[in-house]
Amino acid sequence: MTPFGKSALAAVALLASTGPGALGDEPVRRTEDVIYGRKFGMALTLDVFQPAKPNGAGLLFLVNGGWLSSKDTPLMVTIRPDDYRPFLDRGYTVFAVVTSSQPKFTIREIIADVQRAVRFVRANAKRFDVDPQRLGMLGSSSGGHLTLSLAARGGPGQADSTDPVERESSAVQAAACFFPPTDFLNYGMPGRSGVGEGPLSSLEAAFGSRGLSAAERTTLGRELSPIYFVTPKLPPTLIIHGDQDEVVPLEQSERFVQRAADAGAPPVKLIIRPGKGHGWGDFWKSTEDITAFADWFDVYLRKPSE
Repeated sequence: MTPFGKSALAAVALLASTGPGALGDEPVRRTEDVIYGRKFGMALTLDVFQPAKPNGAGLLFLVNGGWLSSKDTPLMVTIRPDDYRPFLDRGYTVFAVVTSSQPKFTIREIIADVQRAVRFVRANAKRFDVDPQRLGMLGSSSGGHLTLSLAARGGPGQADSTDPVERESSAVQAAACFFPPTDFLNYGMPGRSGVGEGPLSSLEAAFGSRGLSAAERTTLGRELSPIYFVTPKLPPTLIIHGDQDEVVPLEQSERFVQRAADAGAPPVKLIIRPGKGHGWGDFWKSTEDITAFADWFDVYLRKPSE
């Protein structure tokens, strides 16, 4: 099988992580279906998980794979509370963010959802008992792409907006993700387009690229690729990627790290998992990987006295 010779269903499945989860016996307060925004008559929601002893920092966990997202539909990426336990045990308040999904909504629109979620959490920091200047984000695959998109593009809100949420910054202070696409114009090799074509042709609807000219696809690919938005303001970022990934090539992460170094950005660390493909077992329960994420957030989000 060639690296990109997969059907649309397989591509979506490999870009997703599924399965139910349940929290343990430790006291955690869950607030379900908090509305962080609306569009086209649809509510955008997140679930809030608050530990018994919060450390004051918040993590936005992107419920997204294949640019699909759902609270509890098995065919899409769902909220999996048990995956949040390692972070809750360290005192992090976790916001499980459900975004809109392709094919109805495009990646551009989903990025806007993520920005809105961060602004909402920051605007309601007191309500959720978190420090608005200690927010992190994490996701995998398309959720990793959205994580890096937000990390690279997060910034001040619209000062004159009538919506107080939109006046807030969408920046986060730390990020961590698994195997993220970072450059759709050079996907796996120089000049190979993944803008809803080539290796990612089965996800054309997500890009909204149907009928576009080559020049228009190039413009869109640059707009949707986190690598072209890296600046020295990028927050400290950790990426974990398998060296046998046939869906999102390892070079996507390697070149992002190099771009960050060239830009003089804060630390961007890449951990390469030898022999691993696009996900390995239930990777969100991989002790070494999740510990690495939690340790990363401890360094950059916890107060020194904690």
